[in-house]
Amino acid sequence: MPTPLLEVKDLSVHFPTADGLVRAVDGVSFSVMPGETLGVVGESGSGKSVSFLTVMGLIDRKNAKVEGEIIFQGQDLLKLPKDELRAIRGDKIGMIFQDPMSSLHPFYKVGDQIAEAVLAHSDVSKKEARELAVELLRRVNIPKPADRARQYPHEFSGGMRQRAMIAMALSLNPDLVIADEPTTALDVTVQAQILDLIDRLKQEFNAAVILITHDLGVVAEHCDQIQVMYAGKIMESGAAEAIYYEPVNPYTWGLLQSIPRLDADLERLHPIRGAPPSMIKVPPGCAFHPRCPYAFDPCSTDIPPLLPVDGHHATACHLSLADKVRIRDEEVLAQA
Repeated sequence: MPTPLLEVKDLSVHFPTADGLVRAVDGVSFSVMPGETLGVVGESGSGKSVSFLTVMGLIDRKNAKVEGEIIFQGQDLLKLPKDELRAIRGDKIGMIFQDPMSSLHPFYKVGDQIAEAVLAHSDVSKKEARELAVELLRRVNIPKPADRARQYPHEFSGGMRQRAMIAMALSLNPDLVIADEPTTALDVTVQAQILDLIDRLKQEFNAAVILITHDLGVVAEHCDQIQVMYAGKIMESGAAEAIYYEPVNPYTWGLLQSIPRLDADLERLHPIRGAPPSMIKVPPGCAFHPRCPYAFDPCSTDIPPLLPVDGHHATACHLSLADKVRIRDEEVLAQA
């Protein structure tokens, strides 16, 4: 078996507050192989972004209790000094944030910001860094990159700002790129362009990608593996084909039924009832049980472990596999 590029083991991130303990991430384990694209899906507040901000070392551990292991290229990132972690961040791990307008500094030209990221981690001259910034803007399909490099973020459209963020994330040829909701607030055609761009650059730079989103429909054609998160835990994980065509978790069913389809009437959408829980007062047992139409006695008292279904497909649910398959085939697919 090849060695994972990133392996997260039993990661928990808890924030003490005046109102109680926020269990943002609660015992999450997963791995990412070299060259693989992992999609991380779930509603707002499910722990997606916090998990990977922790991987990046961007969670202030003075204000959070972080436990577990984050093994990247053989090193536990949680045990590294800040300066060593800072060297890995940007050089080996790049991140594309969901709001480029707040991530790009409004007072500095876009090309200078990309060049600054290069200078911070590479032994190159300012001229070489600026030339690389222009080349990166060209590679992310920004027209007239030399002219655009001299412009400010407010002079870019939303899609162009996101392309600039992608250029910055790839400026040092990282081994892993984390894209946190990279298509938020973009129209549908631009969303598709950004995702196709990430796919192309992944191949060119030979990088693994983690794509964080709340929409299972967004990642359908772009991910090798998918993990579905809810209330700080992984509810289901596996190959993309298994998640889309053979899902075995009620929460995944709910997400899939909420996606509009071209071959179905909008009136046939089945949104998940209720709302995600407060992370201060997570329901006992399976956190999804108050919203789950198939919940029964153990669901309200016992936390279901994440267990394999077959191969690398796993789910956390008290329903038997036979019941899951029956419900999926007889009820869920019938509603699709």
